[in-house]
Amino acid sequence: MHINFPNKGKKAIHYTQQINTTTLPTMTPEQFTAALDRLGWKQSDFCRKTGVSKNTPSRWVNGETPIQAWAPAYLEAMQDLADLHVKYIAPAKGSNE
Repeated sequence: MHINFPNKGKKAIHYTQQINTTTLPTMTPEQFTAALDRLGWKQSDFCRKTGVSKNTPSRWVNGETPIQAWAPAYLEAMQDLADLHVKYIAPAKGSNE
């Protein structure tokens, strides 16, 4: 992971952390597709939101390349946010709000 922190008008501070990918969950192509479906996303939506190449999800789904280790955690976080939105922000179905 690489993060740039602003430094009060000076050069940005660069912070790099190695991620231990052996502890991240793995994901099958079927699980990836199901996660996109649950979010109501197409592969193009995933690309736009994550900045990956438009061909990357297709390669993952077709088994041409392994799904990157960060993708399951990202999709799980997006699902959690969607669930929180439904629970706390979106008006209940049938309400007149």
